[in-house]
Amino acid sequence: MNRNTTSRWLFAALLVGTFPAAAAAQDTGTNDDQTGFGSTAAEFLLLGANARGTALGGSYITVATDIGGTNANPAALALITRPGAQFSQYDYVADTKLNWGGVAFPFGGGARAIGVQFGTFGFSDQPVYTADSPEGTGEVYDVSESFVGLTLAQNFSDRFSVGITLKGVFDQLGQTSGSAFALDFGTHFHSNLNGRPIRFAFALTNLGTELTYDGDAIRTDTPRDSIPGEDGVPSLNQPSVLRNSGFGLPTMFRVGLAYDVVASGNNRFTLMGEFNQASANKAAFGFGAELAAGKLGSTGFGVALRGSYTSNPANSYDLDSFGVGGEGKLDDEKMHGLALGAGLMYETAGFNVGFDYAWKDMGLLGNASFFTVSLGW
Repeated sequence: MNRNTTSRWLFAALLVGTFPAAAAAQDTGTNDDQTGFGSTAAEFLLLGANARGTALGGSYITVATDIGGTNANPAALALITRPGAQFSQYDYVADTKLNWGGVAFPFGGGARAIGVQFGTFGFSDQPVYTADSPEGTGEVYDVSESFVGLTLAQNFSDRFSVGITLKGVFDQLGQTSGSAFALDFGTHFHSNLNGRPIRFAFALTNLGTELTYDGDAIRTDTPRDSIPGEDGVPSLNQPSVLRNSGFGLPTMFRVGLAYDVVASGNNRFTLMGEFNQASANKAAFGFGAELAAGKLGSTGFGVALRGSYTSNPANSYDLDSFGVGGEGKLDDEKMHGLALGAGLMYETAGFNVGFDYAWKDMGLLGNASFFTVSLGW
């Protein structure tokens, strides 16, 4: 691929990145916001899969050439060079946890890759409150959300790959349960600019059916109507099912660009940026950076430092309205979206192992930590 072709890709990426700003400039000032806030279920699907991805934000789709590609961008998974596995735990807010695992294998001489992933999220033993028992009924309920996915990725050339993930999504909410089917689709373009790697990617995730619910909690007995003008007679209640609507999945579109500012031997410094649009949120953008060094001191050890910031206008808030503002207080609003992380890895010709950690500021909700262990053979 020549330099003119590369320039056209960069121009296309620039157009995609500037389109949201141009669209915003057309705002007439009228309040016609049609954003479907709170209209989707299974939001845990947006939490990511590993610590590296959390530390790099949405820009991770451009560099997800590890097992985490099964979750972030299936097209990037086509670039893995050896079989591997990852296992993660995300200590999220309010004592909730996300557990995730994935395994992937290249095949076809490295032209293709296949991967499997699974994830669970939830909490347990939560008190049941009702209008009649505002102090609690004495009962408890559990929430368990999970998904399983199968990924297939294909290199169509030495510069371009495509991938698709098929997912089943399952939700157990107290005495009700639901399920849905979804797919992720992504592309990954990788080339060189001025002798250094450049990557352009887009991913569409969680596009699927509605999550519909059924179970004992919505199955009830309804008293039979009496006949007008007649005395009521004893009768059994009519078995009934409460009508409920399905909820859409949190579909997300991302487009990202990454460039190795420094690429020398086993060392690199990568700058990246991304734009995203969720089906139930406003458009957002982010940027990140990763500094990686391998084979330190002629050994198999390597380290990486990462950081990102994601800005979402819909997540802004007035601190004083929550009663936490005031002089001397940390500005949680500005900190919200910041993520930092680091990684340590050891690699030989036939085996590698790595440990990654990420910290993310969640604003008023506090901080969250992500831990990931990676294996390769």
